[in-house]
Amino acid sequence: MDRPSPPSLAAEPLPISYILPIAAAFPQTRALTGYLRRLSRQVDEVIVVDGSPADVFEAHDAAWSGHVRHLRPLCPTPNGKVGGVVTGIFAARHEHVVIADDDVRYRRAELSRLVGLLAQADVVRPQNWFHPLPWHARWDTARSLLNRVSGGDWPGTLGLRRSRFLAAGGYAGDVLFENLELVRTIEAVGGREIVACDLFVVRRPSTTAHFRNQRVRQAYDELARPHRLVAQLAILPLAVALTRKRRFGALALLAAGSVVAAEAGRRRGEARAVFPPTSALWAPAWIAERAVTAWLALGTRLLLGGVRYRSGRLARSATSRAALAARHAR
Repeated sequence: MDRPSPPSLAAEPLPISYILPIAAAFPQTRALTGYLRRLSRQVDEVIVVDGSPADVFEAHDAAWSGHVRHLRPLCPTPNGKVGGVVTGIFAARHEHVVIADDDVRYRRAELSRLVGLLAQADVVRPQNWFHPLPWHARWDTARSLLNRVSGGDWPGTLGLRRSRFLAAGGYAGDVLFENLELVRTIEAVGGREIVACDLFVVRRPSTTAHFRNQRVRQAYDELARPHRLVAQLAILPLAVALTRKRRFGALALLAAGSVVAAEAGRRRGEARAVFPPTSALWAPAWIAERAVTAWLALGTRLLLGGVRYRSGRLARSATSRAALAARHAR
């Protein structure tokens, strides 16, 4: 009688193309080499599109070229990430594509779940969570929780179908909120989005300096969603008016309401498994920040013509749904 074959010790690589666009001033070999090696055993194709200076590119190439496809961007764009994404997708061999920033850390189970969701949709938006949790990551977590009850959070990663992206002919490279632009473009050509609030993918927190530099830029994103921007612009005048009238109870009630809303986001889609119980308590701090930075973002647009991005400025946050629908209808 034949003996059954022993089970394979290593699962077959998933039929995915994983695209990591990067542009670094200094080599990221220490931060990324171990992750890319592990990833190359889990998925069939890893593509790093690298817009770094020549010396940094060469250091990356020496460390990574043995287990990933290491490419230069073929189509430079004002928002450099877009050029990296477009280059990677056109080079990809697989229909299912994962786009991820360099601070995102997938595990195989999460990639497998993403493949399953892409069988039902053309673009999938997972949920990032920070680990570890310095103070500024806790602060930014409040933003994620509030977003979870108002249309879903915007992570540093997306899953999408390559064929739908090619049908759209790419997406605009002169916008700041590139993930929103990509999702709206896919939807404009008939694609379907899934907001996977229960697909949790870990993200490494930025430095404190980078966090501070992102405050106005994140607020500038909302120029692409005017109804949200108007609501955020209203916070500061309302707070000032209540303070002048010494209605501190009303201010406290508004702060408590933000905590309740953030906690509702934490309880949605099994998120309590990754977001600590104290996460919602940071919501008033984040809202106070946005009350100020929303006005700074608007002033940046009106007075300076756009928000600073690398060596230039970007005027547009994203293209409206109506404009994209009209463009693709033509």
